Amino acid sequence: MHIRLLTYKKMVSVCALTLFVFSCKSTKVISDGFIDDRLSAKTVVKAHYQNKLDFNTLTGRVKIDYSDGEDEQSVSVSLRMEKDKGIWMSAPLGIVKVYITPDRVSFYNKMDNEYFDGDFSYLSNLLGTEVDYSILQNMLLGQALFDLRNDKFDLSVAKETYRLTPKTAGALYKTLFQIEPKNFKMDLQQLSQPLKKRLLEIKYKNYQLVGKEAIPNEVSIPAIEENNENRISLEYRNIELNRQVNFPYKIPKGFKEIVLE
Repeated sequence: MHIRLLTYKKMVSVCALTLFVFSCKSTKVISDGFIDDRLSAKTVVKAHYQNKLDFNTLTGRVKIDYSDGEDEQSVSVSLRMEKDKGIWMSAPLGIVKVYITPDRVSFYNKMDNEYFDGDFSYLSNLLGTEVDYSILQNMLLGQALFDLRNDKFDLSVAKETYRLTPKTAGALYKTLFQIEPKNFKMDLQQLSQPLKKRLLEIKYKNYQLVGKEAIPNEVSIPAIEENNENRISLEYRNIELNRQVNFPYKIPKGFKEIVLE
């Protein structure tokens, strides 16, 4: 298998898919990992937000494997994140760097001397739904992509998880959420557009404890559109919380701007 550095478009796709304030002084739900069939959907949603990752910064590495059925690629990137402020990724030797803030998506590729600097519209088109910074941050941290407290859900049990399906189906897309019972983090998130034959699924295979916080360990992301399927696998390594971080990022002079259609 030929492995090479991700091209800028695929790097952005990977970051978009890996990437698409809970109430103060709340007591975190303690669970032994077994399903409690007495819980209501409202209680499960509340527990999900009570167990939200409590952090200021996060650092580590992410091993990314990508396949589109014809091409397979792998890269390990450095990851830095400051809660609600910035997500930074760098491939080896800084060949490709990505810097995402609440109002900006930017990256550059030294192999092709090109850069992109713009808003979230490209990522929104890529995923088939509106994407913003919070969605990308939540995707990385095992939180629900959208605020579940704004909807009402039916609750069932599926594969030893709490399964939440909206009582009212969305006009443009359908959603499905499965929450694991040990940490009340996401087990699976699914977003589909049947009319356009689109499916985005985020499967959190397991979680790791960093201190007292549960953080994703392995994540599988298939993205399907009609007959095309892209698969991304993530493995988080050497994760640390609340270290001082900076985001070294400056688009080199002379690079050509990428205009994405």
